[in-house]
Amino acid sequence: MERDYDKELFEKGLAIRREVLGAEYVDGSIRNADDFNRPMQELTTKYCWGTIWSRPGLSRKTRSLINLAMLTALNRPHEIELHIRGALNNGVTKEEMMEVFLQTAIYCGVPAAIDSFRTAKKVFAETR
Repeated sequence: MERDYDKELFEKGLAIRREVLGAEYVDGSIRNADDFNRPMQELTTKYCWGTIWSRPGLSRKTRSLINLAMLTALNRPHEIELHIRGALNNGVTKEEMMEVFLQTAIYCGVPAAIDSFRTAKKVFAETR
């Protein structure tokens, strides 16, 4: 049986996740979860979004910039695409993203940064 705290944390995380990534994407991820990946969806929603993204110490915009840098470093194109959309929702400009990706080129590697630039360009074209 799910504890009330877990349910509250999930609902809090779900609201933030929808605001940042878009309700359509998030609701689809939750709806398409099965017995295998549902625990991961719940963990992500509770702890990434309900615990970390709700903390007052950093703005959502700052969190988005940090995520773009980390995801570039990890070379996770699917997640970068998702978080570019979220960053736009959080007020990150194209110019700010460009600066993050240039910075990651030096510290994380040019190939990873090139992939992030490529992904961002695709997202920008889709969100015009």
